Amino acid sequence: MPDRILLPLIVACALFMQNLDSTVLSTALPAIADDFAVSPIQLKLALTSYLLSLAVFIPASGWLADRFGSRTVFQLAIFTFTIGSVFCGLSNSIGEIIAARIVQGIGGAMMVPVGRLVILRAVSKSELVGALAWLTVPALFGPICGPPLGGFITTYVSWRWIFWINVPIGVLGLLLATMFIPNILGEKRAFDLRGFLLSGVGLAAFITGSTSFGLDLLPWSVVWALLVGGSLLLVLYVLHSRRVAFPILDLTLFRTPTFLHSIVGASLFRIGVGATPFLLPLLLQIGFGMSPFESGLITFASALGALFMKAFAPPLLYRFGFRRVLLINCVLAAVSIAVPAIFTGTTPITMMLALILAGGFFRSLQFTSISALTFADVPHGMMSGATTISGVAQQLSLSLGVSVGAMAIEATLHVTGQPLGAEAFGPAFIAVGVIALASIVPLIYLHPDAGDELSGRRGAKEPEATARTGSCG
Repeated sequence: MPDRILLPLIVACALFMQNLDSTVLSTALPAIADDFAVSPIQLKLALTSYLLSLAVFIPASGWLADRFGSRTVFQLAIFTFTIGSVFCGLSNSIGEIIAARIVQGIGGAMMVPVGRLVILRAVSKSELVGALAWLTVPALFGPICGPPLGGFITTYVSWRWIFWINVPIGVLGLLLATMFIPNILGEKRAFDLRGFLLSGVGLAAFITGSTSFGLDLLPWSVVWALLVGGSLLLVLYVLHSRRVAFPILDLTLFRTPTFLHSIVGASLFRIGVGATPFLLPLLLQIGFGMSPFESGLITFASALGALFMKAFAPPLLYRFGFRRVLLINCVLAAVSIAVPAIFTGTTPITMMLALILAGGFFRSLQFTSISALTFADVPHGMMSGATTISGVAQQLSLSLGVSVGAMAIEATLHVTGQPLGAEAFGPAFIAVGVIALASIVPLIYLHPDAGDELSGRRGAKEPEATARTGSCG
């Protein structure tokens, strides 16, 4: 089996475990909250603490992979994530599960970026779109299996088993990584400790402040101090990065137009997408009174739609190009994010399934396309830094998505004075849909030929141009 297929499938074991974990947890949130005697909205800290841990430790992943080898770091990441899963299953309070999720996040911070780095270094750019499609196909079985499996386990067994099922998957990932992933070393460079502290503490403070905003978990003075202090530390990091030879986050990559527009566009889009796994199960269970199992059977349609998309991405990008596909699909995907706002207790299940299925297709097409385009013009020697920045931006935007969704619900409850019910979710879905639609702005500035080398359009155009020139002679 060629590397362009084998390596993505191995890395996908890690993605499968990570995606299965997150989608299962979203379905089980109300049951865990009831067990811990806390609000499901407060328990979103179990989601955002994981994303927070990712954002803090991802900056070090590229340096670790270059210094110790991609296989070594990938193995350590899977092991750490698996141990964190065991601790999650043993948790008996919101504090314990948050701490265990942070351990998981440390593993996830190294696992996915390093796995993606292996693929970017081993696969040619002309084969990148196909390789990323192979990477995400097995990983999508996590979201497909997650909601119904999580619902079944939560309803008929115990929510604790949703974490323990990661153990056999982690063991399989370790074996495959040991057998097949090359231990690729990168350029040796000094570790930017000051930059790591500035970026890590800055991101941690900013995400903690945004996560706590409007939930009365911390005093307002503390929330604002975290937001302002985190922002100040991030500004100091930007200044610091200009004075060191090897900053932990190489911001000079943003001088590459496709990288800049793709990162900004993807971040805005992920804020909308990041809120959906948090909002939709709560709407179905708390708003419509469904069981976790019933909720999971409906929400899995999104991942099923995403799986169908994989066969369409390469021909669509070849036929229309990255820019046109991203612009048109952005509108369709943003609408699909907002569409649950129209759901009511009388909405036919078949209609919900159809709309959620279509939404999964459009959102996955957007992610596959923009993920490939992000690295289209990045020099090979800077791939490590590019995957690091991409990973930080991804986790920051996902955590903001959960926070925006929760704040929209809290604002609606404050205005209406009503208890948490189905009516509180409509404004939240519309808000995150509008934010996802805003991602079209940076994508407009993409060059019409952006990514043509990835899609194969550049190779197809050159023979045509040569033929026309020859016929003129």
